[in-house]
Amino acid sequence: MAVEARIRELGSRHETLERAIQDEIRRPAADDLRLAEMKRKKLKLKEEMESLRSSLN
Repeated sequence: MAVEARIRELGSRHETLERAIQDEIRRPAADDLRLAEMKRKKLKLKEEMESLRSSLN
């Protein structure tokens, strides 16, 4: 159960980062370094979620 809760938490953070990325992209002068950092964090969250999901099986 704790693993599933962690996956949900990571999923929520992943969605929040996706919205922040989209907001940054829409800005007239988007900060490329900020975008790259957010995308790295988002990918790391996705990888952690996938790892946790595979450990459930």
